[in-house]
Amino acid sequence: MTIQEALRQGSRLLAQVGSDEANLEAELLLTHALGPSTGSGQALDRVHLYQRLRDELSHEQERAYCALMERRLAHEPAAYIVGHKEFYGIDFQVTPAAIIPRPETETLVELVVAFARERFADKPFTLVDVGVGCGAIAVAVAHELPQAQVIATDISPEALALAQSNAERHGLAQRIRFLQGDLLEPLQGSVHPEPKPGGSRDSSRRASPEPRRRVDIVAANLPYVPTADWERLPPEIREHEPRDGVDGGPDGLRVIERLLRQAPQYLQPGGALFVEIGDEQGQAASALVREAFPNAQVEVRPDLSGLDRVLVVRT
Repeated sequence: MTIQEALRQGSRLLAQVGSDEANLEAELLLTHALGPSTGSGQALDRVHLYQRLRDELSHEQERAYCALMERRLAHEPAAYIVGHKEFYGIDFQVTPAAIIPRPETETLVELVVAFARERFADKPFTLVDVGVGCGAIAVAVAHELPQAQVIATDISPEALALAQSNAERHGLAQRIRFLQGDLLEPLQGSVHPEPKPGGSRDSSRRASPEPRRRVDIVAANLPYVPTADWERLPPEIREHEPRDGVDGGPDGLRVIERLLRQAPQYLQPGGALFVEIGDEQGQAASALVREAFPNAQVEVRPDLSGLDRVLVVRT
């Protein structure tokens, strides 16, 4: 089998199981399977892949590609199979410990960066990424804004370990503090476990609690899919990504509402809160904000598709 034949076969099979990006996923899996053949242990890029379309796969390469394809045909997400995903121009390690970062969330990062540059210019400011997951928002903001002092919270120790690993990969771990706990509660003295060697965390080892503090920006991509919609999601999401990172309760706003109730205690005057929401939740989410922040400026910003995507609250 040549590389060209492998791509065609893979694309056809993936299209049959409903992949919206069958060609791209076939390329991704094949470049991953061929990675060791470069001698560097790294996957080929697409340019070099297409320069080698007539090359024949070795038996080992063909077996590796077939094994990856079988996993994808069983609806395992491609990002989990290859172990990484690009977000905001940065490559992130991804595992089932956290949801896979998606392009829609880049809208939130863009809004945070624009607000911070307008409000603080080059002055230091503090941002908390609530529900950090793999670290996409925290790492992207820290990368874009050297003056940012970032705090990352998550209730999952496995997600925190993954986020910290991504921060370390990009040389940003010294500028991001990782705290375990529910939403903003770590800012009032909740403590977080120290990582074990190898990235896991030991709940028996605790850091000293820090006093309650206020921050300049709150950013969050929390679960917002209504439970009834979650039950109809593709198996790639429903069977592989962590449900507590996707399912937002009966109306999708259960966790977001709790964050909005907590936020007034922690957000500095003149600060802002940015929360990703579902594409039909703008009106309901705005109503919740007005209860928590009666005097704040509230708007819903769309994503590139023109759909509701980010709830913005300026205090």
